[in-house]
Amino acid sequence: MAVKPIPEYSERSIRVLKGLEPVKQRPGMYTRTDNTLHVIQEVLDNAADEALAGHGKKIKVIVHSDDSVTIEDDGRGIPFGMHPEEQAPVVELVFTRLHAGGKFDKGKGGAYSFSGGLHGVGVSVTNALAKRLEVTTYREGMVASLVFAGGDVISPLQTRKAGEGDRKSGTTVRAWPDAKYFETITLPMAELTHLLRSKAVLMPGVSVSLLVEKTKQTQSWLYKGGLNDYLSQTLTGEPVIPLFEGEGFADAQSDNFAEGEGAAWCVAFTEDGQPMRESYVNLIPTSAGGTHESGLRDGLFQAVKSFIELHALLPKGVKLLPEDVFARANYVLSTKVLDPQFQGQIKERLNSRDAVRLVSSFVRPALELWLNQHVEYGKKLAELAIRAAQTRQKAGQKVEKRKSSGVAVLPGKLTDCESRDLAHNEVFLVEGDSAGGSAKMGRDKECQAILPLRGKVLNTWEVDRDRLFANTEIHDISVAIGVDPHGPNDTPDLSGLRYGKVCILSDADVDGSHIQVLLLTLFFRHFPKLIETGHIYVARPPLFRVDAPARGKKPASKAYALDAGELTAILDKLRKEGVREGAWSISRFKGLGEMNAEQLWETTLNPDTRRLLRVQLGQLDFLQTENLITQLMGKGEAAARRELMELHGDSVEVDI
Repeated sequence: MAVKPIPEYSERSIRVLKGLEPVKQRPGMYTRTDNTLHVIQEVLDNAADEALAGHGKKIKVIVHSDDSVTIEDDGRGIPFGMHPEEQAPVVELVFTRLHAGGKFDKGKGGAYSFSGGLHGVGVSVTNALAKRLEVTTYREGMVASLVFAGGDVISPLQTRKAGEGDRKSGTTVRAWPDAKYFETITLPMAELTHLLRSKAVLMPGVSVSLLVEKTKQTQSWLYKGGLNDYLSQTLTGEPVIPLFEGEGFADAQSDNFAEGEGAAWCVAFTEDGQPMRESYVNLIPTSAGGTHESGLRDGLFQAVKSFIELHALLPKGVKLLPEDVFARANYVLSTKVLDPQFQGQIKERLNSRDAVRLVSSFVRPALELWLNQHVEYGKKLAELAIRAAQTRQKAGQKVEKRKSSGVAVLPGKLTDCESRDLAHNEVFLVEGDSAGGSAKMGRDKECQAILPLRGKVLNTWEVDRDRLFANTEIHDISVAIGVDPHGPNDTPDLSGLRYGKVCILSDADVDGSHIQVLLLTLFFRHFPKLIETGHIYVARPPLFRVDAPARGKKPASKAYALDAGELTAILDKLRKEGVREGAWSISRFKGLGEMNAEQLWETTLNPDTRRLLRVQLGQLDFLQTENLITQLMGKGEAAARRELMELHGDSVEVDI
C-alpha cells in the first residue's frame, strides 16, 4: 500500500496575492457571482456619484447583443495625468488597484463629499472579472482611452485633442464580464431597470436612459417630483392619510453631524397590500436596510407616540411598540452619510451607528409638526397603530392560553421578559455569569430574556437525542425556548416557542467563536426547524472602544469597532476631523464581562444599533451543510479537518 506523501510546508508554501489576484481567486468576497449586475452597478455608481456631486445631468446605459455593457456619463471625467506618488496614470490606478479611488478624501475640498463608492475596490473588481474593459475619459479639452483584459492593461493610455463630435467632459466604460466567474452573464433586466429608475428618482433633474440592443427597446427616466412621484406610482394599497414627505440636512453650525449629512423621505401608510419599502445611502440601494431605516422607524414611532399621548388617545391596557406604527408604513428613504460603514462589499446594509440618530432627529420633529397641523390625519394614523397593537396583544394572549397547562418548569437562571408576544420577544444565550449579569441589567425587560451559560456547551454532533437532557445546559436551553429536540424530517410542535429570536451572544474572541460553533451545532443537529424558520441569530459584540476628545463644536464621543478593520476606519475618520494623533484612547474588550450594562445595551442589545445576523444555510443545501459540519465537529474527522483548513484557512480572519 503506497504511503501518501505529507505535503511540504515551508517558506515557499506562502503565496502573496498581488494586484487584482485576490479578486480572481475569491470573487464571491468582492461581488455577487450569481449574475453580473453588481459589477456593472459599480460603474453605474461612479457615474451617479458624479451627478450627486453636482457635475452631471445624464447617464446612459447600453446592454449590447454580446452581453457587454456600456455606461456613459457627462461628469468631470476620470483624471488621466500621472499620479504624483505611484507614477502611473490615475485612470489606470482606478481600474487596476484595490483601495485606490477619489472617495477616501471626505474632508472639505475633497472630490466627493458624499458618495456611495467608498471602499476603493469597486471598478477594479469589475475590471478584474472582465474579459475586456475599455475606458474613455473626456476632460480639459482632451480625450484619453485605454483597454484592459482580465484586469491587465493591453492597450496603454492614448490621448488626443477633443474633436467637434466629442463630449466636453465625462466618462465612458464598456465591460465584457468573464463568464467563468459568474453563474450567468445575462443581466437580470427587471433588477437593472428598477436600479436605473431609482437613480433617476433620487436625483431629480438627472436623466437616466437604457438601450437594449437585442430588443431595440429604449427606456428613459427623468423625475422632477422625486420621491413623492415614485412612491405614489408604486403603492399597492390606498393611503390612509396623504403622503408624508420631507427632508433635513445638517448645516455648518451642527454639533452632532457633518455639514450636508441628513435624509429625504416620503412615507405612506396603508391598511392592505404588500408594503413597498426602499432605502438608499448616497444613492446606493440598501436592500437589507440598516441603521438609517432604524432611524426612520424610531422617528415615526416617537412622533406618533407623542401625538397619541398629547391627545390622550391610547386605550387602557394597550402598550404601543415601534412595529405597531411601522408595520403598515411604505417608504422611500434617501440618506446622505459622510463616511458610511456598510456590511460587506456589495453594500446591502448600512451599519453606521450614528445614522439612527441622524435620520430620527430630522424625521421626528417634522412628523410631530405635520400631525399637529393636520389633527384629523393624525387621529387616523393613531387609530391604525392602536389597532395593530391590540391585534398583536390578543395574538399573544391566545398563545399563552394554549401553553398554560403542562408547561415544564423554566430554568431558575433564566431571567425572563415581561411580554408574551412571540414576534417581539428575544432570548440571549450569554457566555458566562458575569456577562449574564451585565445583560440582565442592560436589557429591555419588556421583550428581552437572558439565559447565562456556564463554560463551553457540549459538542452534540454525535450525541443521541434521548441522551441530550443528561446535560443540564442543553436541557435548560430547550425548556427556555419551548421547543423539543427534533430531526430535519420531523414536524415538531412549534406552538410552544417562547421567543421569536434566539440569539447566541459570546465574546468577540476565539473562545467566543468556539462557543458559537458549539451552539450552532446543537441547533443544526437537534433543532433544525428553528434555523429553517429563521429564529436563530448570532449577536456580534464589538472588540474595541475608541474614546475621542472634544473637537471644535463636537463634544467628546465614543465609538465601537467589531474588528481591526472597523477600528482603522474610525481612526481615519477622527484624523479627518482634525483630532491630533494619539489624542484618542483605545480599549479592547477581553470579554462581554468587561462591559457594563450601558455599553452592552448600546453595542449588542439595542435593536437600533446592534449587529445581529440571522443564521441561514446560504448557498449549501442541508446535506452539504451536514457533511461540512461532520468534518468540523465529528470525532474521527481529524484528517478531513486538516485538509479543510489547508484549503480554506486563508479565507478566515482570526483574532488570536
